Amino acid sequence: MKDEIAWRGFNEGVWQDGINVSNFIKTNYTQYDGDGSFLAGPTERTEREMKRVKELLIAESEKGGVLDVDTTRVLTILSHEPGYVVDKETDIIVGLQTDAPLKRGVSPFAGIRNAIQACNAYGYEISDKIKQEFTYRTTHNTGVFRAYNDTMKKARHAGILTGLPDAYARGRIVGDYRRIALYGMDYLIEQRKLDKAKLGEKDYLDEETVRLLEDVAKQLEFMVQLKTLALSYGYDISKPARNAFEAIQWLYFGYLGAVKEQNGAANSIGRVAEFIDCYIERDFWEGTLTESQAQELIDDLVIKLRLVRHLRTPEYNDLFAGDPVWVTLSLAGVSGEGKHMVSKTSYRVLQTLYNLGSSAEPNITVLWSEHLPQAFKDFCAKVSIDTDSIQYENDDVMRRMHGDDYSIACCVSAMKTGKQMQFFGARCNLAKVLLMALNGGKDEKEGEQIAPEGPVFDEEVLDFDKAYAAYKEYLRWMARLYVNTMNIIHYMHDKYAYERLMMSLHDVDVERLMAFGVSGFSVAVDSLSAIKYAKVKPIKDERGIISDFEVVGKFPKYGNDDDRVDLIGKDLIEFFYKELCKTPAYRGAKHTLSILTITSNVMYGRKTGSTPDGRKAGEPFAPGANPMHGRDREGALASLNSVAKLNYACCQDGISNTFSITPEALGKDERSRVDNLVTMLDGYFQQDAHHLNVNVLNREKLVAAMNDPTLYPSLTIRVSGYAVNFNKLTRDKQEEVIARTFHKSM
Repeated sequence: MKDEIAWRGFNEGVWQDGINVSNFIKTNYTQYDGDGSFLAGPTERTEREMKRVKELLIAESEKGGVLDVDTTRVLTILSHEPGYVVDKETDIIVGLQTDAPLKRGVSPFAGIRNAIQACNAYGYEISDKIKQEFTYRTTHNTGVFRAYNDTMKKARHAGILTGLPDAYARGRIVGDYRRIALYGMDYLIEQRKLDKAKLGEKDYLDEETVRLLEDVAKQLEFMVQLKTLALSYGYDISKPARNAFEAIQWLYFGYLGAVKEQNGAANSIGRVAEFIDCYIERDFWEGTLTESQAQELIDDLVIKLRLVRHLRTPEYNDLFAGDPVWVTLSLAGVSGEGKHMVSKTSYRVLQTLYNLGSSAEPNITVLWSEHLPQAFKDFCAKVSIDTDSIQYENDDVMRRMHGDDYSIACCVSAMKTGKQMQFFGARCNLAKVLLMALNGGKDEKEGEQIAPEGPVFDEEVLDFDKAYAAYKEYLRWMARLYVNTMNIIHYMHDKYAYERLMMSLHDVDVERLMAFGVSGFSVAVDSLSAIKYAKVKPIKDERGIISDFEVVGKFPKYGNDDDRVDLIGKDLIEFFYKELCKTPAYRGAKHTLSILTITSNVMYGRKTGSTPDGRKAGEPFAPGANPMHGRDREGALASLNSVAKLNYACCQDGISNTFSITPEALGKDERSRVDNLVTMLDGYFQQDAHHLNVNVLNREKLVAAMNDPTLYPSLTIRVSGYAVNFNKLTRDKQEEVIARTFHKSM
């Protein structure tokens, strides 16, 4: 395929001979080593549109967080008439999930009961027509609970396995939406038909091949529907994009179709900035675009991404507070040839946080490398200090395993764009498994026997070797249960809620990842340290269950750059990952693991009894791989050093570290703060650390915002792999964020 009009002026490459967006970008993007002085502010049109957006957001907040719900139709790619933020003439990049901004659609494929509950929670009643249709349709949720065994149900109820996507859509699949702009839908459909024909010609059609044949047929159906969606807005995406506007609009139509079809836990847009920049630079060269117009295009795309909404139940919000969508958008990084991939559009995306105001969405992620230009590093640091709205991930580490064209899904998980997909799987509660090991397989809260029965520890003082050996035995059991639970979930999701459009924008022979995760990491590590270095006396209740502990003496705490405890954590996570890998995953998926909790560390703590580290029953966990609140007392750098010791090779789903430091601790003025933050990021990532959320603010500001939401209505903070509007958090989650460590010294 060669399109002389759409591809005019682009450098030739293998991208013209088949689907290879990565080669197109590396052949055509323009490196930018300068600073942000070229950037343009918002246009008058952008300011008018943002005024409308702010009015809508206020109205949404005043209605309890949900402005409107269409309860009469099931949300699909073609379910609604075209919708606009202002009107057809004012919007530049067009397309909404429904026919009006912030109106949520009903998506019952993951579970009709959840859809009904979500509507009822906000004062809406789902239509009888939808109820009747799904009474006779098996949903993902129904299929899962048909197959679950009793132990899986007990573990889920007790909070040992929590946040499983068995009652909601799994998400975390990133379509390569750039393909639509570069090649047009007709070529993509033609190639997918060839894929199907090739599969069908195999000598032996085994079960996996037959399943894939059906998957591809479903994909083709939705690829055609996407063309119809674009035509309803007046655009023909059958051919490649001819300019920067069309490139952005074409790839956004792909993303829009995906979030209309699927209400997954995270729907990231991928690594699109440098791709878009190829078109913007060509338009500049042809004299058809100005800097102000280029920024306006990016601003308008980001406005649309900020308006993506899904209908969720209160239980979902308890896990993932702040109404996040995780429209993760990745920037920069370095090519496999060693060239940095910073473009002017990398800057333009960050500039939206000034032009439009700080925001949780899209979840802007900078792929940090020591090879990025200094000016860009400085600009990123300034944006962090000013907005608390971006996160950083180590490109030098991820590039070794994922190549140079990967996207971040959800919060922190890297996948090769269009070549890998992910089966998402929430969290195993490491702290509860430790308590279960000490209680012979019983749940410390309800006393129910969940794991295989073992001896309850009767020692007056816990012995570390015995406790750790018992813990590892129960972790082995837990790993088998976890993998088998995930296998059921994703078998049923593929069967009843398959992501047809998203998967059509992947290679047909996609590599699958199975993403496991843990919560309570630092609680478990400190508990093991307490047992080893202090005297921990178990206290039994009237049921004969250990329900509390007396800790006598001091013990080293994770987060202070002390190998005595930090290496316990390293060993623990590596052991659990190896145990997970022993049980085969559905469809031959590769096991990955994350140390990542969202705002659900409050809920996890609520489900967990007192632990040997001195934490009391019900108290929140620390988020992700963070040290427990207030225990990292040796300064910011020591805390970072502890987290950096964890091995990304066995945590390729991500090691989330949410870091808060006061402005005064970073420096006396803006210049010194920028310099110190850049130096800190360089030093942290040079240790092969994976991820860092950065908040630069004082605790007092959050307290004031909690007590009077009108003071800082748009205050955005990083919480754990994503950002939220602070005022969207419930009081208990705000209090947990405020209780976290705010470093006052380096």
